[in-house]
Amino acid sequence: MPASILSSRSTDAHMLGVALHYIPIQNRVPLKFGTETLTQVTCARARVRISDRLGRQAEGWGETPLSVTWVWPSATIPYSERLEALKALCETIARHWPTFDFWGASLELGQAFLKSELPRLLTIANASRPPAAPVPWLAALVCASVFDQALHDAYGNLLNRPTYSTYGPDLVSQDLGAFLEPACPDVSFSNRFLTEFITSKPKRQLSAWHLVGGVDPLTESDLTGQEPNDGYPVLLADWIRRDGLKCLKIKLRGNDRDWDYDRVVRVGRIALENEVTWLTADFNCTVDNPDYVNEILDKLRDEYPCLYGMILYVEQPFPYDLESHRMDVRSVSARKPLFLDESAHDWQHIRLGREFGWTGVALKTCKTQTGALLSAAWAKAHGMTLMVQDLTNPMLAQIPHLLLAAHVGTIMGVETNSMQFYPQASEPEASIHTALYRRRNGCVDLSTLGSVGFGYRIEEIARALPSSVVVAGVLS
Repeated sequence: MPASILSSRSTDAHMLGVALHYIPIQNRVPLKFGTETLTQVTCARARVRISDRLGRQAEGWGETPLSVTWVWPSATIPYSERLEALKALCETIARHWPTFDFWGASLELGQAFLKSELPRLLTIANASRPPAAPVPWLAALVCASVFDQALHDAYGNLLNRPTYSTYGPDLVSQDLGAFLEPACPDVSFSNRFLTEFITSKPKRQLSAWHLVGGVDPLTESDLTGQEPNDGYPVLLADWIRRDGLKCLKIKLRGNDRDWDYDRVVRVGRIALENEVTWLTADFNCTVDNPDYVNEILDKLRDEYPCLYGMILYVEQPFPYDLESHRMDVRSVSARKPLFLDESAHDWQHIRLGREFGWTGVALKTCKTQTGALLSAAWAKAHGMTLMVQDLTNPMLAQIPHLLLAAHVGTIMGVETNSMQFYPQASEPEASIHTALYRRRNGCVDLSTLGSVGFGYRIEEIARALPSSVVVAGVLS
């Protein structure tokens, strides 16, 4: 691709080099995603180096779990094969980034790569795979997010500014009209920038949502004797009391109406006994008809009106692919706010979801920082509500995740659950940012973050990384 001619600002950046690491993590307890159960995860971590037009250089970091069962659910392709395909795509992206001939602010550079290069690299990757087993676009976004996050961190570091202060017209040459198209005649993105849709005074404390997994024991009668004895809670009430939780997200099956209803009631009763304020229901993308959700909600409204009132929103009951499952979901959103999650790959998918009756969007930094920000702007401009959902983010991945929630404004706090499933993985980071990795009084606290880039304070974190699997371009 030819070099960018958007502007010739001295602050325009270009990628110089990339290093990619993999960090394996073992769960302390299983985590159920859809029809599969996760017992381990591989995190991809990237270090990038960028330069501006004056030759000044800076580094940045990004990280995300390669959550295979979430990005690529399959009953026929083995987990190991899917993981290796994701790692191969990460390595392809790492090798290609330093050759991408484009200059701009991090938002412009990130979007240019996502629009022109990532689809091409995914097509090449899938050409070597069986036609029936292509790597999905959601998985490609997760692979790209590691480098995209690092780019945004590096750009803040380059300018000695917080990353979230780098999205205005002083640095970004193009307004949002270059990236987004409105769905309504009374909405325009001309002469508007991301700074209009994010706060310059983010909250330092965020209410923390706890995930009640589909295989989590709720009471002693659910215990099997296989639970860990590692000093962390196991039963739901113990988690609530220890962390002062006020918000619970309930994972459901989506294909067993009686089990799902009973699960909501059981969790709801524990919530009431322990002064929890809010609940949300996640149907795991396995529901094929809105009536399934409506019947559960209506029964709950009639039999347990207090629990019904505690449900703040419903998350992604229906399959990932909106194009293939063009469902009118207004009957659900008439009962409770209905949030896209897995289907919200980008603002175009959010626009399609809005046409079908979805009213909110659950953002994730694992779909790229660039994409999350543009999706947030599009959704807010069209009156949609936001949430920021977790991919069970440990270590560095937790920080951009929480910063996104703090800056875009959500319906209520942020989901954060890595401390449930692999708390020990984040011990080096938690030694610097304790309150980011331990929920207290129902909140996480961002006060220890630095004031430049994403504020990782990476030089203070005593983590020994595995050797790089890819080193491309110039890193020093």
